[in-house]
Amino acid sequence: MNEILGELFGRYGYATAFIVLLLCGIGLPLPEEVPLIGAGILVHEEEVRFLPMVVVCGAAILLGDLVPYTLGRRYGLRALKVAWVRRIVRPERFARMERRFAEHGGWATFACRFFAGLRLPGYFIAGTMGMGVGRFLLLDALGVAITVPISIYLGRLFGGSVERLEHSMAGLHQLLAFLVVSMAVILLMRSRSRRRSTPPGRPSPPEVPGP
Repeated sequence: MNEILGELFGRYGYATAFIVLLLCGIGLPLPEEVPLIGAGILVHEEEVRFLPMVVVCGAAILLGDLVPYTLGRRYGLRALKVAWVRRIVRPERFARMERRFAEHGGWATFACRFFAGLRLPGYFIAGTMGMGVGRFLLLDALGVAITVPISIYLGRLFGGSVERLEHSMAGLHQLLAFLVVSMAVILLMRSRSRRRSTPPGRPSPPEVPGP
């Protein structure tokens, strides 16, 4: 697979990156980081330019992410009757993830970007729970704006050393995931603390009729 991708990237550059990342959004069993690293290596070899490649990859990822979101929003749980959807969004995990999304809302959608195994089922659940398309794209775009440039830049930086690049990517995503989870926990604890410390509102006094 990696050899085929390498040959396609070498020949078609931008088009290959766009198509592969788009397919990742609809269930291609390939981590997004692989084509992103390949794109970075092309930048390192001066076959493509950094900023255009970031835009192409980011657009492809956002379009791909809209597929599971749209399935969830339009068809809801009925989509799980389709075999390939059921393989991506396992019904036994659905209820557990749905509870987390109900509790954490937008933070759960944003955090999915940093966990490869949660992206597709997470975006499907965001759709089933009725999240607006504008809000979904904003949250997803924020995550894409972090991961895509960094991944491509690392491919460019370590283009001559695949082993060093793999270790760097593993450490980077662990760090980003830790930061996202930590931030979500801190915000959740602050929110609960405020609710506990805020006294219940007093009933307003009845209006006195005028003379």
